[in-house]
Formats: sequence, C-alpha cells, structure tokens
Amino acid sequence: MPSFDVVSEVDMQELRNAVDQAHRELGSRFDFRGVDASFELADTGVLVAALEEFQLKQMEDILRDKMARRGVDVGCLKAGDVEGSGKQKRCRYALLQGIDRDVAKKITKLVKGSKLKVTSQINGEKIRVTGKKRDDLQKIMALIKEGGLGIPIQFDNFRD
Repeated sequence: MPSFDVVSEVDMQELRNAVDQAHRELGSRFDFRGVDASFELADTGVLVAALEEFQLKQMEDILRDKMARRGVDVGCLKAGDVEGSGKQKRCRYALLQGIDRDVAKKITKLVKGSKLKVTSQINGEKIRVTGKKRDDLQKIMALIKEGGLGIPIQFDNFRD
C-alpha cells in the first residue's frame, strides 16, 4: 500500500552552508565594515552577535535570505530575546525540529476530517499516512500544506 511520512526536519549541512555564506557576506558589506558582528551555528540553533539591535535585524535578513537560497525553510528559525552584555548584543535563533504531540494530533484530525480512505499513525516525531490510492495521498499532502500548522513540514519516504 502506498504511504509517506510527515516530518519536520532541518538539513543541518545546508544550514551550515547558509550560515557560512551569511558570515562571508558580512565581511564584504560596507555597513558592517569594521563592526564586530558574527554568526555562530550550534546544535540547537544559530547565535547572531552585533553591536546594535538594528544590526541584528539586518543580519537576520541576511541569514534568512541565504537559507532560502540554499533551500532551507526559514520557518524553522524562532527568534529568542535580545541579550546585551557589555558592548555586544546577542540573539539566539532556535531551530524548530520534530513534530510535537499537539501538532501531530492536528494533522491526524485533518487527515480524518478529509473523508478520504487513508489512515494516519503517529510514530514518535513522524506521522505515517497510508492509503490505497496514490491520488488520495497527494490530496492529503496538499491538505496538510494548507493546514497552517505553524511549523515547517516535509514529506519523506514516499512508497508506492
């Protein structure tokens, strides 16, 4: 039977490349010349540091642009509070990965409410959707994309 998985993951290699490209752009931009500003990639998110808050906003735009060009969903970043220590201002952007229980229940509710002959099963941070017809599965994919869940969603492991 045809099936697919609904996941919410970030390709860490592409994110690393986007952060590196954003860091390189800082060195070439005129408005950041001589300014102590940086991007740092951690396993839980991205740390952006600059001297002023408006520079943090500019750096966020640079990072989001580079992520979009690399094919990384920009909805996976969640901005934290701006912290100041000394002359530096920092903002930590957390990565949204995995589907939590509440969102998983919303997705299964969407699937059941569609009145199509498909079933959904929650497997940890993934949801497996199974049906007899490939067309039904494609309709479910479109329905989930339009669902407005607030997290980036990808479809993985499509089996025919």
